[in-house]
Amino acid sequence: MPLFWKPYQSDVTQFIAELKAQRPQLEAEQRAGRGLLWDRPQNRELASEFRAARVPQQAYVYFSPPKAE
Repeated sequence: MPLFWKPYQSDVTQFIAELKAQRPQLEAEQRAGRGLLWDRPQNRELASEFRAARVPQQAYVYFSPPKAE
């Protein structure tokens, strides 16, 4: 292995490393943003009511069956 060899890093990996070096609080901000959207308490009763109220989907949704007269 030559002395000047170093492991390859893609441009994206280098960009992310530089961004994290410039803004060390970035990961904490990302976790806070995730907490706003995803990490929420779940209401199991409400979720079960939603599942019970589901209407089964047709096999082919773009075709409506002929009306019986």
